[in-house]
Amino acid sequence: MNYGLGVYAPALAISLALATGSARPARAEVNEIVVAQQYGVSFIPLMLMEKESLVEKHAAQAGLTGLKVTWAKVAGPSVMNDGLIANAIHFAAQGAPSLITLWDKTHGQIKGVSAMTTYPLYLVTRDPAVKSIADFSDKDKIAVPSVKISTQAIMLQMAAAKAFGEKDYAKLDPLTISLSHPDATLAFIGNTAGVNAHFSTSPFYEQEIKVPGAHLITTSYEILGGPATALVLTASTKFREANPKAYKALYDALGEAIATVNKDKRTAAKLYLEVARDTKNSVDDILAVISDKDYAFTLQPQKVLATAQFMAKIGSIKQAPASIDDLFFPEGKGLNGD
Repeated sequence: MNYGLGVYAPALAISLALATGSARPARAEVNEIVVAQQYGVSFIPLMLMEKESLVEKHAAQAGLTGLKVTWAKVAGPSVMNDGLIANAIHFAAQGAPSLITLWDKTHGQIKGVSAMTTYPLYLVTRDPAVKSIADFSDKDKIAVPSVKISTQAIMLQMAAAKAFGEKDYAKLDPLTISLSHPDATLAFIGNTAGVNAHFSTSPFYEQEIKVPGAHLITTSYEILGGPATALVLTASTKFREANPKAYKALYDALGEAIATVNKDKRTAAKLYLEVARDTKNSVDDILAVISDKDYAFTLQPQKVLATAQFMAKIGSIKQAPASIDDLFFPEGKGLNGD
C-alpha cells in the first residue's frame, strides 16, 4: 500500500537542525521558508501551493524575488512545535490544540495565521465490545498522531470528560499510542501492533470503515457540538515581524489556494492523488470526501476557543484566551471565527 510516505524528505533536515541548533537566525527577510504539514486530503491547499508555486508568485509580486519554499512532511505535531519554537520551521499546518499549546507555552509569541480546513475526525474501532466511549478498556489500543497533544488526543479527553466526569478526562490516555495516520491505518487494517482503534481522518477513515467489524464510535463534531476547525496555520511573532513580505506571501497564497480548490474540487482531488501517490482511492473517492457537507476549506476558525477553554479547565494550558482574537494574528482577526 502506498499512502504517500517518503514523499517529503525535509523532515529529516528539520530534526537535524533542531539537534544541532543550526536554525538560521532571523534577519530582514529570509530567502527560504519551511512549511510543515502531515498527511491527508485536508492538506490539499498546501499541495496546490507547492504545485503551482503560489507562495513564490506572491512573494515576487511583493518584491521578494527568489524566495525558496521547503515543504516538510512530518508524522505529528511534536516536531512541528519544536521546529516553530527553534525557528527551524516557519509555518506549520496543525491542529487547533497544537496552536493553543504553543500560544500558552510561548506567552502568545506563536499564534494562528488562519484556519485552513474544517472537517470531522472519526474515532473508529474493530472491537465488537466497544459501542461507546465508556466501553474502551485496557484491551484496546487507540492510535492518535501524538499522545496527549494532538487534536485527536484532546478530543478523546473531551469525550472522556463527558463520559466519566471531568476529573477522569485522562482515563483513556493510557490506551493511546502515537502513530502517523498512514502507519495507524496500516496497523488498524492489518490488526498489528495491538492497534484496534484509530482516531482517524480522511481518506484513511474511509478505508478503515470497510474493514470487517469496523464501526464508528464518535466524531469531533459530536464531541464539540458542531463543525470544528481541524487544521490551522501557525507561525511565530518573531518571524512575522522580521519577514512581513514572506509572511504575507504565504497568507495570500493560502487564500488563493483555498479559493481555487473550492472552485474546482475534482481537479483538487486529482492533485491530491498525484501528490500523495495514493493508489488506494479514486478521484471520485476523494471528491466525495471534500464535497461532503461537513467538509470545508476555509480561513475562518470554528470551535477553536471552545477547545482552548477545555484545555485551560483541565490544566493542559495555564491560561485561557479571553477571545478567539488572542489566538490569531491580525490577519485572522477579521475572519469572524468563533
